[in-house]
Amino acid sequence: MGEVFRFFFQLGIIAFGGPAAHIALMRDELVDKKKWMTDEEFLDYMGITNLVPGPNSTEMTMHCGHHRAGVGGLFTAGAAFIFPAVVITLLVAYFFEQVSAIDWVVPIINGIKAAVISFIIGAIIKLGKKSLKNNLLIIPGLAVLVASFFGVNEIICILTAGLIWMLAKILKPEQLTGSYIMLPLFSMAIAPNEYLKMFLIFLKVGAVLFGSGYVLFAYLDGELIDKLGWLTHSDLAEAIAIGQITPGPVLSTSTFIGYKLAGFQGALLSTLGIFLPSFFYILLLSKYLDKIKSNKYLKYFLEAVNVAAVAVMIAVSYRLVESIVVDWRTALIAIISFGVYFYFKKLNALWIIFGGAVAGYLLSFV
Repeated sequence: MGEVFRFFFQLGIIAFGGPAAHIALMRDELVDKKKWMTDEEFLDYMGITNLVPGPNSTEMTMHCGHHRAGVGGLFTAGAAFIFPAVVITLLVAYFFEQVSAIDWVVPIINGIKAAVISFIIGAIIKLGKKSLKNNLLIIPGLAVLVASFFGVNEIICILTAGLIWMLAKILKPEQLTGSYIMLPLFSMAIAPNEYLKMFLIFLKVGAVLFGSGYVLFAYLDGELIDKLGWLTHSDLAEAIAIGQITPGPVLSTSTFIGYKLAGFQGALLSTLGIFLPSFFYILLLSKYLDKIKSNKYLKYFLEAVNVAAVAVMIAVSYRLVESIVVDWRTALIAIISFGVYFYFKKLNALWIIFGGAVAGYLLSFV
């Protein structure tokens, strides 16, 4: 247990670069150096993380912790990995609240937000290529994109696309012809207490969060901006920037959003809400690894869910760009950042954000 805690706590402090980088670090240390498991076992765990909702790299820490030290290792690994990111994000959130209204800081923050657009577009392109495993998946993707622009809830869009695609793959074509597919729509009773309401929103998102951590922002756009009006698109862009400059899982930006909404209590509740489902899923599914990997129905469901998640991200990104690119300065920073992001593919995201901040400040004098 001590080994598990030390390794994943240290990883949580240095884990910059997103889920792919986190998983690469884990494989290098746990397979090659520490010999905790074989490559085949590590790949098995990677496969299972793609079949259940939640942040991939965080769930991988839980799998590896469970492999090394049982159920206690699962909880220790997950908590140790998440904790440093949450604390760092909370400190950054406090700092942002103190300085964001100062006149000379405003153009710096605007520059950072404009630079963030490059990460979003980059994530959409990469995830889009990965998720379009065959041309027919374009159909549910386009349907979800249109529905998102018309204001249909993002979670309903994604789950409905997954269920319809799964049924279409299972049933014969003649069984679908001329018939209507009736799908259950799940709604959530929200208590009047604002703290409880916020906790339940993050819990709901954490329970259905398929795809990249960037999909989180699409879900929160629907829940906290469109439905409740608690955040603005500018706030969401700040949260994305925080996710890039802090280590650990991207979902730790929920800590930033919770703090922005309701201070330290909000940060605690939003963090608990977003991560609790992952612990539950991995604990529940760790005993049935082989059966889940070979389940064709889950694979069909996930195929459409991944495409639908990308479609929702496109719709949200359009609204973000509208709110962030407000003048020629932010437009110029966004274009340059986009070019740098794709030309210097190995460049750390921190440098792009730093460049956006500097450019925003310097251009404010023009």
